[in-house]
Formats: sequence, C-alpha cells, structure tokens
Amino acid sequence: MIRRWALPLLLSAFGLFYLLPLAFHGLWIPDEPRYAQISQEMLLRGDWVSPHFMGIRYFEKPAAGYWLIAIGQAIFGDNLFGVRIASAVSTGLSVLLTYLIARRLWNDPRKSFASALLYMSFGLIAGQAGYSNLDPQFTLWVNLSLVALWFAIDSTTQRARLMSWAVLGFACGMGFMTKGFLAWLLPALIALPYMLWQRRLGELLRYGPLAVIVAIIVSLPWVLAIHAHEPDFWNFFFWNEHIRRFSAEDAQHTRPWWFYLPMLVVSSLPWAALLPSTFTQAWKNKQQSGTGFLLLWLVLPLVFFSLSRGKLPTYIMPCLLPLAVLMGNTLIDRITQAQGRAIRINGLLNLVIGTGALLALIYLQLAKPVYGQQEMLSLSLTFIVLMGWIMANMLQAFRPLTMWATPALGIWLLVALLPAGMPNSIVHSKMPDQFINEHIDELKQTSTLLSNDLGAASALAWRLQRPDVALYNTIGELKYGLEYPDSIQRRVDMDKVQQWMTEARKQGSVGVVMRVKNVLEMQEVELLPVDGKRYQQGEIAILIFPKSQP
Repeated sequence: MIRRWALPLLLSAFGLFYLLPLAFHGLWIPDEPRYAQISQEMLLRGDWVSPHFMGIRYFEKPAAGYWLIAIGQAIFGDNLFGVRIASAVSTGLSVLLTYLIARRLWNDPRKSFASALLYMSFGLIAGQAGYSNLDPQFTLWVNLSLVALWFAIDSTTQRARLMSWAVLGFACGMGFMTKGFLAWLLPALIALPYMLWQRRLGELLRYGPLAVIVAIIVSLPWVLAIHAHEPDFWNFFFWNEHIRRFSAEDAQHTRPWWFYLPMLVVSSLPWAALLPSTFTQAWKNKQQSGTGFLLLWLVLPLVFFSLSRGKLPTYIMPCLLPLAVLMGNTLIDRITQAQGRAIRINGLLNLVIGTGALLALIYLQLAKPVYGQQEMLSLSLTFIVLMGWIMANMLQAFRPLTMWATPALGIWLLVALLPAGMPNSIVHSKMPDQFINEHIDELKQTSTLLSNDLGAASALAWRLQRPDVALYNTIGELKYGLEYPDSIQRRVDMDKVQQWMTEARKQGSVGVVMRVKNVLEMQEVELLPVDGKRYQQGEIAILIFPKSQP
C-alpha cells in the first residue's frame, strides 16, 4: 500500500498545504517584495543578465534565482502565487529527491515514504516553501548535486555513472548562478573526504572533470554576459558577498559559532525529539557507506557554516535532506521493532509546545488583546492551527507505532493557515503591499513616487510595476548601486526633500509611502507638505499630493 500510495499522498499534501495557501497573505518584508520586484523588473526591462532592484544595480546575488521567480510571474501573473511558486516547486522537487535517495539507500518503501514525509514537514523547510526568496532554490540545486553524487558512486553501469556526474555538474552550474561559489564548494566538501575514505579517489579524478565541464557549460554564457554588461560585478560579488560575509568583523548577521546547533533542533521540529536516537543509530552504522555519506553531507556543511561570521537560519537548509533520510531510517526501524518510546516522547514534547502556545494566546488575549474585535476570523484561524497541532501530536503521543506521521499534519496546518491568521499589528507592519493594493488606483495616477523604507518601496514598485521609486533618507542594501552616477538622483536627503517635492509636483501628482515608527521617521513626515491626502494603517502611511498649480 505504501509503495502504491506514497507519492500520490505526498503530492496531495503538497497541493493542499503548500500550493493552495500561496495567494492568501501579503508579501513579507524585507525579502519577498525585493525578490518579487527584481524578478518583475527583469520582465519589464527585458534584461535577464544584470539584476536591478528598483532600477538600481543590485549585485548581491547572481541572476538564475530571479529567473525562476520571473518565470513564475510570467506564467501566473504579477500576483502572490506567481511570486512564490518557484519556492514551492523547488521544495517539492527536494522532497522527491529525498524519496529517491532513500529508496536507493534503503530499498524499503516505508523508509522512502518516511524520509520524504519528514523532510517535507521539517519546520524550516515547510515555512520557506511558501516564502519567496532564493534559499529553497539553492537548496534544491545542492540537494540535486549531492543526490547525483551518490547515484554516481552507487551506479553499476558506465552510462548511469556518466549521466549522474553530468547531472551533478548541471546542478552545480545552476546553484552557482543562484547563490554563488558555495554551490561548487559543498559537493567538493563531501566528495573528497568520502572518496578518500572509500579509497576511490581515482574515480573522482576520472569522472569529476565531466561535472566541472558541464557546470562551466551551464554557467559560462551568463558569466561572460554579466562581465560584459557590468565589469565590476565579480569584484563586488566575490569580495563583498563571499569573503567579507564569511570572515569580516563587520559581516552582516553576525552570530556565535554555536548558532546552528540549536537552529538544527528548531529546524527539525516537529521531529526534534527523534534527533538523539537518529544520531545514535547513525554513529553506530557510520562504517556503512550510505550512512557515512549522509553523515558527511550533514556534518561538514554544518561545520563550514558555523565557521562563517555571517549566519542566517536558512543557510543550513542543505543539511536537512540527509538528516531526514537518517531520521526516516531510524524511525521505521523503531516501529518495526515495536520501540515507540522516542516517538511517544516526540509527541509529548510537541503537545507541551502546542498547549503552552495556546495558553499564552488565551492569557495575552485576556490581559492585553493581540487581536481586535474586528479580527475574529484571524483569531479563529490561529486557534484552529494550535488545536490541530495539539490533536495531531496527541495522536502520536498515545499511539506512536501507528500514528507516528500525524505531527506532519500539525506543521502543515501551521504553515498553511498561520500567515493568514496573523493579527493586524503584524500584517500592517510586515505586509505593506496589502495596504498599498487597497489604494492602488490613486497611486497609479501619480507621476512620481517616494518612500523612506526599502521594504515598502519595493512593495510599491512591484504593485505598480514602476521601478522608479525615489528613496527618502534610506539606502540600506542599495548603498553600492546608489554610488553609480546614473542612480545618484534616486536619493532624496532630508535637507533636500522640500525642494524635491516642489519640483516633483510641478510635473504631476506625487505618491508617497512612509514607514512612521520612530522619532526620525516622524521628522521625515513633518518635512513633507501638509496639503495631501493621508491614509494610515499601523506603521504605514500613504500620502497623495496633487500637482501644484502654476
């Protein structure tokens, strides 16, 4: 039954919990509006080589990740579903890769299904599947490269071996054009020690060049094109996005070396209590070639990322596929041996987490309401999510050997419904595109646009399909691009905003989207004219100034 229904069940869950909710909540700042706008701009400009963010050079990432998001918008339209479909499909393909490598390693349909289910329901994986950024795409290419590496190692025919090495090269090329040189480093980081351990270094030297050649063929056209269009791209991208982020004292997102140890636990929820038994069994079986390969895949990238000064939780996503396969193997072995203790503990742990969250919500709602009287639907969705989590994990806790898979339903309900159940205080702060969309007709009639926040500015540019938003007293990640002579005029400083407004209003009406949260931002608003329409929602204000009379 599992052999027949595993993939249809996973596909149904993917459609119901991953694809269906994509269009039911706004774009989360800062990432989603940025990636939506850059990709949309590729379609508008017809420039698929050089990434631009609101018309300004943006060289933090290569182009391929934006290509896939742009293709999603080209097929499904400039809407929430079109922006997010690339992340969802990338995650779905990674789930399929998990199933395939588990089947190749264990040759047990139950372990293949369990591994894919676990990967698909890891909290970090499930959460990022409905979030538009480049991490799900990059994770797919890393997963494909290392699954192909194992298939190459495990192949019994010359043709299959050559095909696997070629696929590895293709994945490395696409990964490189999505996030950079890390896509080449990670497969080498696993392949070299594994081949030395297995005394198969000669095989790596014979077939590895094929992967290198394919990776070069895939990426070289764009590499040459971006160098011709923007000669400084590689200088900025290599030194700022690789060397500086890895080793500089002032690197972005600086975290302690141990940051990824607790993150690994959090990322594997709702299966975190299975980690001890998984690592214990994997260590006992480390001499087995498949288990050793998975351990290298899990541990070496984790160590490498821990050495970097700049850290984000999503960086460890490529480590989660081998963890899911090891965990799936351990889980099914425990069920076969009727050893349900670890599974029961996992359910109880999640039950405590869910019950604690529900009690906290009730306390906060009674003491200091999180949801207003007009937000009963959102409160109901959050209540459904928490009750679904509690019930799903209660089933696992009380019937661990038969209901072991139910925590997946709890996490899927969470990622599907919770974003739509957020209180307005969060929606208004983190999803400005929804408020902008409510006033889209008035904003479309303006001839000039201005914003003091990059997240709001990118949401405005994406909604209006107009990259030319002037940036009021804000630079952020556009510091490099704004140094180019053709972009300097996009900056509007506080001491020049009144003159800028006077000139802009001579040409036509002006639309302004402001974040008004702190004293400085209040001062920014005070310097604007007072004769415009004003709409306020939480921290976001929309101001419409008419054309000045001659």
